[in-house]
Amino acid sequence: MSTRPELEPVLRGIAEAVHDRDDHVLRRLLARLAEQATIDDLYALRDALPRLRTSTSATH
Repeated sequence: MSTRPELEPVLRGIAEAVHDRDDHVLRRLLARLAEQATIDDLYALRDALPRLRTSTSATH
């Protein structure tokens, strides 16, 4: 299962905000995700988190 392309920027932003410990940005992005996500997206997010974390770490 993969995330919908339109959610990729939000998910990457969430991973980056968690990494940076930026609560303000994290809350904003989580609110956006809550408005757009379906149950299937949440499962895809769970599966994608390790991959997103790795790609975010590589850029920092």
